[in-house]
Amino acid sequence: MTSVRELLQELEQEAPATRRVLARVPGDRLDWRPHERSMSMGQLANHLAQIPLGIISASLQPSFDPGALPPPVPPAGIDALLATFDEGMEYARATLGTMPDADLDIPWKVMRGEKVLFAMPRGAVLRTILLNHSYHHRGQLTVYLRLNGISLPSVYGPTADEPPFGM
Repeated sequence: MTSVRELLQELEQEAPATRRVLARVPGDRLDWRPHERSMSMGQLANHLAQIPLGIISASLQPSFDPGALPPPVPPAGIDALLATFDEGMEYARATLGTMPDADLDIPWKVMRGEKVLFAMPRGAVLRTILLNHSYHHRGQLTVYLRLNGISLPSVYGPTADEPPFGM
């Protein structure tokens, strides 16, 4: 079983790459979307920036109803976007830093009104919805950036635009 320390360590390891991708979002293209049914670049970037705070705080409740969320909105600007992510990471550090491993076994549910859509332990929520979900959206955002001619930062290795680790 994964420990809280391991989850926090992975979140910390991935945070700089996520922040680099968020920092590349062009402020003049927040309304751009690749398809009419897609989130705009600003909405997607803001969603990604909100994941640490949003998912951890939701996981502390016994259940969560995504239908109760307001529709996604673009950030007020790139500085606000990065501040949202940084504040979420501070919340994640503070919250996970004091969470005992036993809390990872607490049951958690996703609801639609009174109907349970699925249930899992809190540890699975943090692994799949906090971590994996953010990797999914970070990758999605890199495609948005590429389609707009924005150079991509290194995430796990070199991109066509820059080598990894500033080499």
